[in-house]
Amino acid sequence: MKPANRTFIISGACSGLGLATARALHAAGASIALLDLNHVAGEAIVSELGKDTARFWEVDVSETESITAAIAGAAAWVKETGRAIGGVVAAAGVGSAAKLVDGRTGEPVGIEALDFVLNINLRGTLDLLRQALPHMIKTTPTADGERGVLILVSSSAAFDGQPGQVAYAASKGAIASLTLPLARDLARYGIRAVTIAPSLFESAMTARLPEKARKSLERVMEFPVRPGKPEEFASLAMQAVENQMLNGTVIRIDGAMRMPSKM
Repeated sequence: MKPANRTFIISGACSGLGLATARALHAAGASIALLDLNHVAGEAIVSELGKDTARFWEVDVSETESITAAIAGAAAWVKETGRAIGGVVAAAGVGSAAKLVDGRTGEPVGIEALDFVLNINLRGTLDLLRQALPHMIKTTPTADGERGVLILVSSSAAFDGQPGQVAYAASKGAIASLTLPLARDLARYGIRAVTIAPSLFESAMTARLPEKARKSLERVMEFPVRPGKPEEFASLAMQAVENQMLNGTVIRIDGAMRMPSKM
């Protein structure tokens, strides 16, 4: 699918991977519905991209009503512009570092800590998709029958998660696992599903990593020996949008890095 004259809904759109993807799609002629919690950044990015082709909605993806309001707003905007929804990029996500049992006290982790990660990374992704899809399936398909693409974000932790990443790995592993059945469910509508699984990338989440953890990860990098850049993720996301044969698959983007079992 060509992004030009289409609208893309992006969660986690105002920083890191989501923002880089928003900029790449916008540069290719797409309109961008920016969904994020950070309204200050959202307003700044709308000013950067231009109010005619970018709109911002303050959204907490763990709250269904918040997503509902944003999708309704985006759908109304699409009616104004005539630029049909071409895709959804579900880039909102959070990290977590907690073992199920505290090694010092022997007490279980609070269930709220697990819910926080799962509600944003997994439930929030599914909720965003289920609310956007009814609008996508009503669009007029291209000459070859395509209506759009869903781009999901997993992680290398889905495959080689580290100690303390049980909740995070569970959430990202679920995203990887649902990709094929999602593609199969939506094939009848000409909507594709592609998941990207990055390793250590420059982002607001990884910026909070302790220096010891960062150095430990750098020691297991093959090539290049550096975190990935958001623009490199966005380049792959663009390929997922434009290459129709990418469907029902999970693509690792990690420079051959494999997460270590010990820091």
